Amino acid sequence: MFAWRNRLICIVLTTIILLVVLVTKSGFPSSGKVASPSFQERRGVWLTNVASAVLFVPGSSQRAIKQLAEHHFNTVYPVVWNRGYTFYPSALAKEMIGKPQEPFINWTRGNVDILKVIIEESHQRGLEVLPWFEYGLMIPRSSLLAQKHPDWLTESKEGSANTFFQDELEAKNEKNNGNLIQRWRKSAYERQVSQLAWLNPLHPEVQQLIKGLMLEVVMNYPVDGVQLDDHFGMPVELGYDPLTVKIYQQEHRGKSPPKDTHNGEWMRWRAAKMTAFMTDLVKTIKTINPDIIVSLSPNSHPFSYQNYLQDWKTWVRRGLIDELVLQVYRNDLNSFNRELHQSAVKLARKKIPVSIGILSGTLNNTVKIEQIKEQVETVRKQGFDGVSFFYWESLWGYLTPESPYKRRRIFDELFSK
Repeated sequence: MFAWRNRLICIVLTTIILLVVLVTKSGFPSSGKVASPSFQERRGVWLTNVASAVLFVPGSSQRAIKQLAEHHFNTVYPVVWNRGYTFYPSALAKEMIGKPQEPFINWTRGNVDILKVIIEESHQRGLEVLPWFEYGLMIPRSSLLAQKHPDWLTESKEGSANTFFQDELEAKNEKNNGNLIQRWRKSAYERQVSQLAWLNPLHPEVQQLIKGLMLEVVMNYPVDGVQLDDHFGMPVELGYDPLTVKIYQQEHRGKSPPKDTHNGEWMRWRAAKMTAFMTDLVKTIKTINPDIIVSLSPNSHPFSYQNYLQDWKTWVRRGLIDELVLQVYRNDLNSFNRELHQSAVKLARKKIPVSIGILSGTLNNTVKIEQIKEQVETVRKQGFDGVSFFYWESLWGYLTPESPYKRRRIFDELFSK
């Protein structure tokens, strides 16, 4: 149901953009300036398929890259893995599920290789491209991959493959769900995420799948890097599937995993398995291309570890990450600022470039441009390596509190320096 709602949104947005293209030749007015390839501050944006038409409307991705370059952005993170589908023609995906890429792209774009289009347009305009494996190990329970390979899914102690995914943004918003609209939004969100399942990171075939998808991108496209995010972990309530239990018992003299999902040793053991998987993945990628940037965009370390056993602080220590783009999706500036001073962030800044992910808005959560400006200025004052925005459609499109013109003007002022 939720998937069809998103597709309906995409269709509506597609229609709007096509009308705009018919009425105007060049899309939105722009400053005419192009980002300098020598500029070092990371100025990125995520290109997603959810509530966005940028991947589906012919010419839309080219127009987006053109506008981003004109407003001095220098990096894009286009989604290439979401809900069990790839967003590029994948031989591995075709072999696994019979679909070489996300069906809606084929419906709207034919057999266009949208990733190739984005890379060519971006590099021509001086932007780096780091394909974003957004869903990581998370897939819909109803997906073709989950249906074909149910043994690849990890389980809760109740034996369920379903999980309740909660990101840090929604966790913070739970405190503000008093009115009817907010309660409806929370209920809709819970219905969506309750239908999710999780690929088992300990399963050899799951590891080969994720590794294979990332290698397809690294080997077949001239990308500048690849990115994983907060979905590349294991929800703390999972790990009770037969395979994981068997491995645990082999390493604990037949003892079964604790029933307490937050047992310290049990958490450390599963987190260590995730780290081992990450180590093997990075080693394989770097063997193919040692210059590839391995980027990670997680939530705060306490949240990541306590909820998803993603011990990215250890990953930083071990040199597994070349870039950290920390998601700090906060409305309150004091809360935003506190996240920038966490110990794990301080550690990472001593070792690798650290940028801050800023929320520019979502379909259900619009963000005022003054808040965005204030947060960018705060990040700069703290001396971070840059910023990235979630997501393209909410930068200066029609999902915003202010006019597109006003928002573009503010971004131009921020990034023309």
